Amino acid sequence: MLTTVDHQLTAQKDLFSLPEGIHYLNCATRAPFSRAVEQVGHETLSRQANPFGLRPDDFFSDAVRVRVLFSLLINNQHEGTPDPDRIAVVPSVSYGMAVVARNLSRKPGIRSGQRIVLIDDEFPSDVYAWNRVSNELNLTVMTVGMPDEFPKGPTWNERILDAITPETAVVVVPPVHWMYGIRFDLEAIGQRAREVGAWLVIDGTQAIGALPFDLMKVQPDALICAGYKWLMGPYSLGLAYYGPAFDDGVPLEESWMNRLDSNQFHRLMDYQPEYRSKAYRYNVGEHTHFLQMPMLEASLTQLINWQPARIQAYAQTLMADAWSTLERLGCQIEPENGNVGRCHHLVGLWLPSHADPMTIQQTLQNRNVSVSARARVLRISPHLYNTPDDVDALVSALTGMV
Repeated sequence: MLTTVDHQLTAQKDLFSLPEGIHYLNCATRAPFSRAVEQVGHETLSRQANPFGLRPDDFFSDAVRVRVLFSLLINNQHEGTPDPDRIAVVPSVSYGMAVVARNLSRKPGIRSGQRIVLIDDEFPSDVYAWNRVSNELNLTVMTVGMPDEFPKGPTWNERILDAITPETAVVVVPPVHWMYGIRFDLEAIGQRAREVGAWLVIDGTQAIGALPFDLMKVQPDALICAGYKWLMGPYSLGLAYYGPAFDDGVPLEESWMNRLDSNQFHRLMDYQPEYRSKAYRYNVGEHTHFLQMPMLEASLTQLINWQPARIQAYAQTLMADAWSTLERLGCQIEPENGNVGRCHHLVGLWLPSHADPMTIQQTLQNRNVSVSARARVLRISPHLYNTPDDVDALVSALTGMV
């Protein structure tokens, strides 16, 4: 039974092994393992030294539990609504997007001349996926530009909605921009996509786990997440939701594990033409991941206990004073503006025109402050392991540089 806890979280630094004096405000690049995830990793590695007694069901059971947890997480932790059979284990976002591209020709109503709608400065895996299929199906990729002026979010969201017309085949948009932290109103975008018969495909990598997500309200056709950022799990392991549009689709590979009765090892030579239900056919081969899967299970369990809404609230409180200080130094950030403003776990800090983001990032790194330089912004991405000391170190270092 899921217990709902509405009180605000305090710092969870003691649950991590980050060294003293290191100010890691860079979860959007890669999350550190919690001590719990780290411990599970050690335990699973030790178990692999002796595979005696391994059962056929052991190839499937860990992934079953992970799919349940992820389904709960993307349903905003509502009990009774998750459907784990719609979750596939993928190695990367590029793999998950390739599943969508592979099946685009099967989309009802797809026709030559339609558009694939993307946003400006999107992550490469969400762009490269469409190059081949757009040529094969004679589709046009349309990129919705980011406004020059602040606030950017409201106008950008309006532009996306205006771009979704009956000539749209697919809309690809994240919950938040991976560099700028600007939010996109997925409920409104999803509704517009459904009205014109377009698929809605979401790369949730930079949001799911730290920002509440309600699958039932957004109703995407596909939602794909890498596991090593805000899911706080291991690298090269991710999860994807595929809706009813993909139930009879074509997988990227024909894994034996994705077929009916594949846990009946004594009958594997009785070749099975039928896949397991719903999204199971899209699991990557060898999706057992004996080492990584238990670690991802531990991280998802911890996130559900923390709750993404409380992670947002903690990051908001933690950084509130810093933003006003940095704005007085000539930096700019997207204002808070609900579903079309900035999020709190990932914020793009626009530097003054004379400042070089790469130089500042390296100088910060030399002072044990870790953030990312992306285009003209510093991407600052705090989590529960951060404390006011980390924020003070960031502000103090930037004060002498911008």
